Parts: sequence; structure tokens; C-alpha cells
Amino acid sequence: MTIFSKIIAGEIPSYKVAESDKFYAFLDINPVNWGHTLVVPKKETDYIFDLEDAELAEMTLFAKKVAAAIKQAIPCRKVGMAVLGLEVPHAHIHLIPIENEGDMDFKNKKEGATPEKMAAIAASIAANI
Repeated sequence: MTIFSKIIAGEIPSYKVAESDKFYAFLDINPVNWGHTLVVPKKETDYIFDLEDAELAEMTLFAKKVAAAIKQAIPCRKVGMAVLGLEVPHAHIHLIPIENEGDMDFKNKKEGATPEKMAAIAASIAANI
């Protein structure tokens, strides 16, 4: 069971922003920008392109809804999307509010991600779903 599966099951706490019967979206605990959200399938699959075509399409549409909510909640020009998936063997999409391309640099992490700040950001995004 991956860490993401444990988060989905509620065994590990998360800052949930959205959930459907097939997908779960929550704030990254090491954000590169405020509002950095992960979208994951509930079905444990390591590589995103191993998902069935219909599942991948549904995941992308779910991520689109989450991205729209992020854009309403967090001041930004756009919401960037990245698929890396090397650290956790569970398919996931990163959604990151950006002003410029440099905001997608995963080497940069935001400092000061307190539980209160993260909960407020999650609630703000969730309110726009």
C-alpha cells in the first residue's frame, strides 16, 4: 500500500480539496507554491500511462475541475500541470498555481506551511469545487 493509498483510506491525514468515487485531490505537504495540489486515482497504479484510457481521461477531467477551483482560490496567471511520479509509486498529477514558468521548479519549496495555513488553503480551494 502506497502512502497515497493510506492518505485516501484516512490512515494518514491530508488537506483534502476534492474527492470523487475514483479520485482524490489534496495539498502537497511540501508545496512549490501555495495551493500545490496532488490529484491521484483511488486505484493504486504506479505509472499514469498504465491507466486505462477512460480512467486517464476521467482523471484529467477531475484535475481540470480542481485546477479551476485553485485558480479561483489562489491568485495566479494559470495553474501548471506536471506528471513526474518518481518518488511515490502511485500515479499522480501536480497542479501548481503559477505566475511564470519558474514557479514549476520542484527544487523550490515554500517555507512556513503550518497546519493552519494549509487547512485554510485547502478549505478555500474546496469551497470553489
